Amino acid sequence: MTDHRIALIPGDGIGTEVLPPARQVLDAVGRRHGFGFSYTSYDDWSCERYLREGAMMPEDGLDQLRDKDAILLGAVGYPGVPDHVSLWGLLIPIRRGFRQYVNLRPIRVFEGIDSPVRGATAGAVDFVVVRENVEGEYSEIGGRLNRGFPEEMAVQEAVFTRAGVTRLLDYAFDLAERRGGRLTSATKSNGIVHTMPFWDELVAERGAAHPRVVWEQEHVDALAAKFVLDPARFDVVVASNLFGDILSDLAAAVAGSVGVAPAANLNPERTHPSMFEPVHGSAPDIAGRGIANPLGAISSAAMMLDHLGHPEAARDVTDAIAAILAGTDLRTPDLGGTASTAEFTDKLLELL
Repeated sequence: MTDHRIALIPGDGIGTEVLPPARQVLDAVGRRHGFGFSYTSYDDWSCERYLREGAMMPEDGLDQLRDKDAILLGAVGYPGVPDHVSLWGLLIPIRRGFRQYVNLRPIRVFEGIDSPVRGATAGAVDFVVVRENVEGEYSEIGGRLNRGFPEEMAVQEAVFTRAGVTRLLDYAFDLAERRGGRLTSATKSNGIVHTMPFWDELVAERGAAHPRVVWEQEHVDALAAKFVLDPARFDVVVASNLFGDILSDLAAAVAGSVGVAPAANLNPERTHPSMFEPVHGSAPDIAGRGIANPLGAISSAAMMLDHLGHPEAARDVTDAIAAILAGTDLRTPDLGGTASTAEFTDKLLELL
C-alpha cells in the first residue's frame, strides 16, 4: 500500500476545525482506493505561538517539512497579530522556500448553491485562476523612511522576472490545452508602464508556442467586471500575484461562497512539497463554535489527491460534494443552513 507523508498545519481559528474533516475524508477514500497516509501535525505553528515565542514556526520549519509529499494547511491569521506578520511568518516562507510558484484556484458553481450573480449557474461556470505565487507585486524589496515625520514614505517594489513569468505562463497554457483551449491574461499595461507591458510581451511569446490555445488579454478592472457580468465565458485565467489574488477571491464569491473554495500552491517540478489550503481564512468570529464549513478544506484535500497521482479518488471526493449539495438540504450556516461541521462531514463520509 502506498503511504503518502502529509504535513498537517491547522494554524489559526477555524483552521483547527476544518482539517480533521479533511483528514477523515482522505482516510476514507484512501481505504477505498488502496493507499494510505502518514500524518505529521504541526499544531503550534500559529499566531498563538507567535504571541508566545515571537515566531509563527521554528527556524528549521522548512527543514521539518522538506521530506513530506504534500502539506495541508488550515488557515493563518488571528486578532492581535497583524496579517503581514502572520502571513510572512508562515504561509509565504513555505510558498517561496519550496518554489510553489503556481497558485491554482478552481472556480465551480455547484448545483444546490445559489450564486449571488444572476446567470452563474451550475454547469455553466467552471474555470480556474492561475496566479503567480512567489514574485510580482508581493516582493520583499522596499522599505520605510522617516517614520513618524511629515515626510514619511513607504516604497514597495514589484519584481517580474522572465524566468518567473514564463514558467507560470507555460503552466497556464498547458492547462488550457488540457481543458477548453481558452486562456485569458489579466493585465494593466495601460497604467503600469514597465511590468505589465513586459508581462504582455511574454504572454504573446508563450501564446505563439501554444498554437492550440486561443488567448486574449483583458485589463484587470474590466476583467473583474466581466467575472460578474459573464463568468461562464472563462476557462483558464492567468494573472500576476496581486491581480490573481484579488480575482480568485472575487471568483470564489461569484461561485457562491468562499467557504467552499479550495486552493493549491504547486511546485510543478515536484522537487519540493506542494501545499493545499482552503481560501476562507481563519474566520475568528465563528471559531470554536463548530459551524465552520469544511468543504474548502475537503476540496483542497481532493486537489492534493490529484497532485499525488490519484485522480479517481479526487473525483470520488468532488462527486460526493456535488451529491450532498445537489441531493440534500444539509448546509452549514455560511450557506444558509444550520448544520454543524461534524454533521456535514458525517453525511459526506456516508456518501463516500
